[in-house]
Amino acid sequence: MRRAVLLAATMLTCLYAPSAGAAPFERHDGVVAPPGANDWNCVPTPAHPLPVILLHGTWDNQNAWNVLAPRLAADGYCVFTLNYGRDSSSVLGSQPRHYASGDIAASAREVGEFVDRVRTATGAARVALLGHSQGAVVARQYVRFEGGRHKVGKLISLVGTNHGTTQRGLIDPRRVETPLSPERIVMGFTGIAAYQQLVGSEFLRELNADGDTEPGIAYTVIASRFDDASAPPEATFLAAGPGATVDNVMVQDLCPSDRYDHASLPQSPTVGYIVERALDPGYRGNPC
Repeated sequence: MRRAVLLAATMLTCLYAPSAGAAPFERHDGVVAPPGANDWNCVPTPAHPLPVILLHGTWDNQNAWNVLAPRLAADGYCVFTLNYGRDSSSVLGSQPRHYASGDIAASAREVGEFVDRVRTATGAARVALLGHSQGAVVARQYVRFEGGRHKVGKLISLVGTNHGTTQRGLIDPRRVETPLSPERIVMGFTGIAAYQQLVGSEFLRELNADGDTEPGIAYTVIASRFDDASAPPEATFLAAGPGATVDNVMVQDLCPSDRYDHASLPQSPTVGYIVERALDPGYRGNPC
C-alpha cells in the first residue's frame, strides 16, 4: 500500500505539476474559455479552412490554452476549447477545475459531440485536433473508434501519452497485473484515465493494435527532451500507416533553449511555432 501511495504522488508530479526549473505555470478554474476561443460566429477562411479544437490533458481544463488559443485566433484561425472527462469518482477527479480523469473512450465520445457542434457552427467538413498529453490519446481514440476519421483533417499530438508512461520507472510493464496491483489500487486516487495511460495497459494495447494512424489524416507529433511523463521522450512519436502522414518533431531540435516540461508545454513559444507550421506549412516565424 505504501508503494501505491508513492505511485499516486508520482503520477501527480509527472502528469500534472511542473518540475523545478520549468517555465511559469498558472492554474485556472476552466470556467471561462481562453481569450479568442469559442467564437461561435467565426467563419473559417480559405487560408485557414480547418477550425482548431484544443484538448487539454489529465486533471487539467481548457485554460491550459490561455497562451496558444489567442495566438491562433490572432492569426485568423477559428479556435475552440472545452472541458471534458469530468469524473468525480476518484480523489483527484473530484477536485475543482480537474477534468480528464474519466474513461478515455467516454471522453472521446464527448469530444465527438463537440466536434459536430463546431462543424455545424462553422460549416467546415473537417477540423484540426490538437491534444496535449491525454488529449492526444483522446483524439486518436475519437478518429479510430468513435466516428471521427472523416471529420478530422489534421491531428497534432503534444507530448501525447501515445504509447504509455512508466511514471519515471515506477511501473514495470513486464510485471503481471493483478486486482491488487499498485496500479489498480491507485486508480481510486487518480481516476481511470491515468491508469489507462500506463505502459502496457489494455486500453493502449487496443488503441495501438492496428497501428498508430488512420488513413486520410496528417499527423504532427511534438516531443520534448524535458518531458517528464514519457520515457524516453521519443515514446510519444507515431509511425505512419497507409494513407497517413506523420511529422515527428523534437522541440529542442528547433530551439535548444526550450525547457518547458510536460505540464507547461502548451505555453511554449516553440510549440506555438510548430503548431502554426503544422496548420499552415507556409507559416514563417521564429521557433524560439
